[in-house]
Formats: sequence, C-alpha cells, structure tokens
Amino acid sequence: MKRLVLSALVAALISTPAFAAHWNVDYARSKLGFAVQWSGQPFGAVFKSWKADIDFDPADLSHAHVAVTIDIASETSDSPDNDDGIQGAQGFQVSQFPQARFETTSISHTTGSQYIARGILTIRGVSKPVTLNFQLSLNGDKAHMNGTADVMRGDWGLGQGEWASEKTISHHVGIFVDLNATKAH
Repeated sequence: MKRLVLSALVAALISTPAFAAHWNVDYARSKLGFAVQWSGQPFGAVFKSWKADIDFDPADLSHAHVAVTIDIASETSDSPDNDDGIQGAQGFQVSQFPQARFETTSISHTTGSQYIARGILTIRGVSKPVTLNFQLSLNGDKAHMNGTADVMRGDWGLGQGEWASEKTISHHVGIFVDLNATKAH
C-alpha cells in the first residue's frame, strides 16, 4: 500500500505542469508602435492603449506565453492629419476592427540576451505568422525588452485604394516594442 501511495505521489509531482513567471507591464514606461517609409520619409506611430499578458521564465521557455491586445484607435503619430486615414477604411478600418492581437506560439533563446518569439498577429480580421526578435535584460524582478518584427502591410490588407501602391507608402513595416515589466509575486 505504501508503494502505491508513493507511486501516485511521484506520478502527480512529475505530471504537475510548471508555470512561467507572470510579469506586469509598466505601460507608462513602455512603447508599442510601427515605422514605415511614407513619401520617402520615415513615419512612425505608437499605440497609446494596449495590454500584454506575459508569462515568461528564461529557464522554462516551453511554458512561456505572451498575448497582446492593441486598441487600434489609440494610434497616434507626429502627423495627426495622417492618423484619421491610418485608422480609416484604407488603413486599419477601426470601425470594423477595433483591436489587433499578437499571441505567441513559441519563444526560443538564440544567444546571450537574444530571443525569438514566434506568433500569430491578427489585424483587420486577418491572422498571419510573425517573428519578433527581441533582446531581454533581467535584473531581479525587473525586465526590459526591446523587440522588432518586419512585416508586409499588404498581408493584412493595410493600404487600400490610393495607399495600396508602394510609391507612397512602403510595403515593408517595422513593428517595435520597448517594454518594462516587473515580476508578479
């Protein structure tokens, strides 16, 4: 009987899933946005409202998971005249698709402080795989992450009508994230 109980206890311990540490984002010190060449000039914008649910432990990447929800209407740039168009029918079409979402499918370590997050980015109801390369600095319960992903805006139907041509707006878009977070206890 003791062996049966001991075997059951060992089996329960072995099958108990590990959980990566949860992180709380400091949104006041973090940025999420994109950059693109527009009429031959650099153009950048940030999203003022977004939420990230982050579970991450560099020693247990198999249980790491990140889900980010972005309020597309919070997009803002240094060229406010362009923001209405970016959020309109030729751009993000905020009235029909108010949110974008990125959710990881895997996170892997490459070398040093470099990582790769692979996931699915959904914009305008279209879901496509995206690779986010990022650098991570951990200092106790504090984390700082910088990451970039290069995408083609047409994959999500971004840039309709007069904005479809690469002559005005480059098809290549860089997504960037500069994130500060604290480990939850």
